[in-house]
Amino acid sequence: MRPAYSLRLRLFALIIVPLTVAAILIGFWRYTVAHRTAEELFDRALLSAALAISRDVAVSGGDALLPSTSGLIGDAAGGEVFYHATGPGGIYVTGYAYPPVSGAGRNGDLYAPNYLEANYRGERVRVLQITERVTIENLTGDATVTVWQRLADRHAFATQLAVRAASVIGALMLTLGLVVWFGVQLGLRPLIDLHDAIAVRSPEDLSKIKRPVPAEVRGIVETLNRLFGKVETSINAHQVFISDAAHQLRNPAAAVLSMAEAVRDAGDETERQRRVSELIAAARDSSRVAEQLLSLDRLQQPGTARPHRVFDLNALSEQTCALVGAEILSRGLDFEFVASDEALPVCGDAVFVSEAIKNLVDNAVRHGGSDLTMVRVVAARIGDHATVTVSDDGIGLLPDQEEQAFRRFGQLEPSSGSGLGLAIVSSVADSHGGTLRIDEVPRGASLTLSLPRAG
Repeated sequence: MRPAYSLRLRLFALIIVPLTVAAILIGFWRYTVAHRTAEELFDRALLSAALAISRDVAVSGGDALLPSTSGLIGDAAGGEVFYHATGPGGIYVTGYAYPPVSGAGRNGDLYAPNYLEANYRGERVRVLQITERVTIENLTGDATVTVWQRLADRHAFATQLAVRAASVIGALMLTLGLVVWFGVQLGLRPLIDLHDAIAVRSPEDLSKIKRPVPAEVRGIVETLNRLFGKVETSINAHQVFISDAAHQLRNPAAAVLSMAEAVRDAGDETERQRRVSELIAAARDSSRVAEQLLSLDRLQQPGTARPHRVFDLNALSEQTCALVGAEILSRGLDFEFVASDEALPVCGDAVFVSEAIKNLVDNAVRHGGSDLTMVRVVAARIGDHATVTVSDDGIGLLPDQEEQAFRRFGQLEPSSGSGLGLAIVSSVADSHGGTLRIDEVPRGASLTLSLPRAG
């Protein structure tokens, strides 16, 4: 048996797990984007600072930086900015005396901004060098401005942005988790109400569930209602069967009791022997009814039936007729079995099918009437079905009498039978996927048991 699991927890996991994975991927993407964006912003800030310093050097002749430039350097991109400026001829003008690198050895355009990374006092820094043509005190030449910033400051700023983004995403996920957890509980409330409504029912209450339910569980409720209907029908059928069986067994039991009392009170040996014979006949009839009731009950409970196997209906019919033929011939009746020219393989329970054939023959003998002279059994193949037809020249049956004739304890006319024979044959046919029908014949009765051929 599988362990029970929570539907609420399952739905919560199905919603939150994918969202959590998506949040992690989005967070990683945002961190990468934030880091790249921060690098671009910091590089632009370095470029702005370098251009401002270069302008002030040219304007003031290297004497001083404007207040706006000093403020830009101090506030640039969330980290301290260092600078070093040289005038024409490489003469030191202003700034820190020892920059991390010099402008010598650059490749490409000399006047294009040059970004690189280097070491400055044991720390990794981002360096920008720009070279411009300037005139300072009648001297014209190339002025180089070098600005740099610690990479640690940049990384700290980018990490701060990422942490803020992660905090926002985490808060959203926590809020979403709470909403989903309690939302699922509210969404499952109709199922809990349905469970409570079914739990308070008594075992005798098999009526349909009529309370409104969500569309997602409507199919379950409809299936449950159909199951309730089938169970109620089955219970009613068993109750009717038990009632009918008790009524049907009462008469044979009373007859056996009466015969036993008659044997006890017999006046002489001859009468006693006659009463004993009658008692044996009554006991046999009572036993026959009990056997038929048990067979019918087994047929109506497929779970207790034996497994089906393939057998030859032609051979089975011949064996069954050999068993009942002697008794029929002893009554002065003609009895004939006509075998099929080919094997008739069918899949089923050979014991029940043999019992069905016996009941067909017994029905012909018991209900044929005083004019009955002949009983005939024919095995044949009709299309993809194997058939056994039992016919006689007695009173007869009409096809429109099937409903009453096949019903349990149903009899068209009073007779010595129990009214179970044809009901058993009909149940055997249904359990094997076949049919039982009354044929249209000019005289007597003809009933055909048809079963699907195997293979």
